[in-house]
Amino acid sequence: MAKNVLGATFLILLAVSPVWAADAQVAGPVGAVVPAAQPETFGPEYRIGPGDQLGIEVWKDQALTRAVVVLPDGKISFPLIGEIVAGGKTVAELKKEIEGKLAPYIQNLVLTVEVRQLNSTQIYVLGRVNAPGRVILTGNVDVLQALAIAGGPNSFANRSDIRVFRKEGGGTVIIPFDYDDVTAGKKLETNILLRRGDVVFVP
Repeated sequence: MAKNVLGATFLILLAVSPVWAADAQVAGPVGAVVPAAQPETFGPEYRIGPGDQLGIEVWKDQALTRAVVVLPDGKISFPLIGEIVAGGKTVAELKKEIEGKLAPYIQNLVLTVEVRQLNSTQIYVLGRVNAPGRVILTGNVDVLQALAIAGGPNSFANRSDIRVFRKEGGGTVIIPFDYDDVTAGKKLETNILLRRGDVVFVP
C-alpha cells in the first residue's frame, strides 16, 4: 500500500513540474537533428499576439484609457495615433512606440500598457486523448501537462509514438515524445515546454 502511494505521488510531482533541457535535440521531419526551440515566455519578453486584450492608460485622461483587442493582422487602434502594430512586440516595445506617438499631443505623459488577457497563446492536443481540442495557455505548460489537460491518452493510444508539431523557420519540426518513458522518469529532456501554435498528436 505504501509503495503504491509513493508511486502515485511521484507521478503527480512529475506532472506538475516543467522540465527543460537547454541543449535538448529533436528530430526534424526528414530525420535531421535540430536544436529544440526555446519555450514560450510569459514574463517581460512575452510577445503580444492576435486576440490578446491590452489595457492602455494615460494618467488622468479617461478619454485615453481603454481596453483594446489585438486584431488578426496584429494591429490595434488608439485615439490620436490611429492604427499601430502591436503583434510581435513586447509590452515595453509597444509602450515606447505609443509614448513616442502621443508625446507631441500630451505634456508630462505617463503611460501604462499591460496585457490583461492572453488569448493568442494557443496549443492543440489531437488524436487519441480523452478530451482533444484547443488549449489557451496562461502559463508555461510542458507536453505531459498538456496531455493531462486533455484528459490523458485513451486506452487505444500509441503512447510511445506521441509527436509535437512545431512551426520553425518556415517549416515544421516534429518532436517525438514517449509517454511511458517520461512518466517512468526517463528521457525527461523530451518533456519540453510548449509554444504558441504547437500541436500535440497522440496516434
